[in-house]
Amino acid sequence: MSALSGTAPTRAPRAGGGIGQSVRDSLVIAQRNLIRMTRIPEMILFGIIQPVMFVVLFTYVFGGSIAIPGAGVSAGAYKEFLMAGIFAQTVTFATAGAGAGIADDMHKGLIDRFRSLPMARGAVLTGRTLADLVQTAITLAVLAGVALLVGWRTHENIGKVLAGFGLLLLLGYAFTWIGALIGLSVRTPEAATSGGLIWLFPLTFISNAFVPVNGMPRFLQYVAEWNPFSATVAAARELFGNTIEGVPKSVTGAWPMEHPIWASLIWSVLIILVFRTLAVRKYRSVAV
Repeated sequence: MSALSGTAPTRAPRAGGGIGQSVRDSLVIAQRNLIRMTRIPEMILFGIIQPVMFVVLFTYVFGGSIAIPGAGVSAGAYKEFLMAGIFAQTVTFATAGAGAGIADDMHKGLIDRFRSLPMARGAVLTGRTLADLVQTAITLAVLAGVALLVGWRTHENIGKVLAGFGLLLLLGYAFTWIGALIGLSVRTPEAATSGGLIWLFPLTFISNAFVPVNGMPRFLQYVAEWNPFSATVAAARELFGNTIEGVPKSVTGAWPMEHPIWASLIWSVLIILVFRTLAVRKYRSVAV
C-alpha cells in the first residue's frame, strides 16, 4: 500500500429543500449573528455614537453657516435639509461592519465549518446581511429620535414617513452586499473596514446629502445627481416632506432627481442583484 501525501478535501453534504431550505438556513445564520451582537453590545453602541455625533456637529456647528437657496442661512431650514442625508450616510456606513464581520469569520475558519454542513450556499451571506439590516434599523430608530430632539420634523403622513425609512433601509441592505464582497476579497477584518469606508466618503459627500448640488462645479453636479446615494436622499426628503422650495429637484435634468423614489428603488434592487451574485460566486471560490 502506498501512503497518501495529503487528504482529499471534504465536500459538504448537499442541502435539499430549494428555496424553503435556503430561507431557513439564512434565518438560522441571521439568528446566530444577532445573538452575537447581544453578547457584544459595543458593536451596536459604537454604531450609534458616530451618526449621533454627525447630527450634533452638522446641526450646531455647520447649520448656522450653510445657506440653503430660498431659505438663506437658517439652522432650522438646514435641519430639514440635512437629516435625510445623515440617515442615508448612516445606513450606507454599515457596509464597513458587514465586510469586517465576514472577513473575521473567514479569518477564524468559521466559513469553512459552515461549508461542512448541508446548508444552502448563499445562506451564510444572506443571514449575515439580514442581521446587519436589523442592527442598521436599530441605529436608524435611535438616530431619528435624536433628530427629533434637535428640532427635525416631518410634514407628511405616517405612511410616507415609514416609506422613506423603508427606502433608506433598502439602500443600507444593498450596500451590505458590497461589504460582503469586500469582506470575502481581503485577508483581514482591518483591511475590510478600510476597504469598506475609503470609497464611501466620496460617494456620500459628492451628493445632495449635506449641501445643495447647484453650488458644485458642473461636472460634479452630473456625478452627484446620478449618484444612487443622492436618489435615496432626495426620495427620503420628498417622503418626509423636507423638500425646500428654493432648492430645485435637479440642476442638470437628471432622471433620478426628477423621479427620486423610483430611482432609489431601481438603484437599490440593481445593487442587490449585482453584488449578491458576485458575493455568492466569490464565497464559493474562496471557501473551497
